Amino acid sequence: MRAAIKSGLLALAAATLPAIAHAHTGVGPAGGLAHGFMHPVGGLDHLLAMVAVGTFASTLGGRALWLVPASFVLMMAAGGTLGTEGIAVPFVETGIAASVIVLGLAVALRWSPSTAAAMGVVSLFAVFHGYAHGAEMPMDASGVQYAFGFMAATALLHLVGIGLGLALGRFGAKSHVATQLGGGAMALAGLGIMTGVL
Repeated sequence: MRAAIKSGLLALAAATLPAIAHAHTGVGPAGGLAHGFMHPVGGLDHLLAMVAVGTFASTLGGRALWLVPASFVLMMAAGGTLGTEGIAVPFVETGIAASVIVLGLAVALRWSPSTAAAMGVVSLFAVFHGYAHGAEMPMDASGVQYAFGFMAATALLHLVGIGLGLALGRFGAKSHVATQLGGGAMALAGLGIMTGVL
C-alpha cells in the first residue's frame, strides 16, 4: 500500500515538472479550469511555496499533516475572492516572496510550532497567493472553474511536498540533512524572488 502511494506521488511530481517551463500567466488555455490549474504550477514563487507547505506539514506530522495544507487551501480561496472582487490587499508580491523564505526556513530549521500556530502562519501567506490567483483571472474565465483549478493544483503540490517529506523521513538522520538543505534552498530562492534576481 505504501509503495503504491509513493509511486503515485512520484508520478504526480513528475507530471507537474513540465509546467515549470510555462510563464507565470497567460500561457495555455486562457480561461476556466485549465488556466486556473496552470497558474500555481506556472510560477516559481507559487510552486516553491506550495511544496514547502506540504513538506512543512510532513515534518510536523499528526493532524498537522492535513490541517496545515487544508487551512492554506481554504484561506487561499478567500484571498482569491478578494482578488476577483478587486479589493485591495497591500504588499501581495512581497508577501508571496516572504512566504517562500519563511516556509523554506521553517523546513530548514525544523521549526515545530503547535498545529494551530502553523495553520495561522500558512493561512496568512495563503491570502497573498490566493489574491494573486484571483486578480490575474482572465476576464472571460469561469470564476468557479478557475478557482477549482487553482485550488486543485495547490492541493496536488501540497501532496508532492508531503510525499517528499515522508519519503525522505524514511532515511533517518540523513533525511534531516536533505530536508534542511532543501528548505534552505527554498529560502534562498525566495530571497532571490524578493530581490528580483529570480
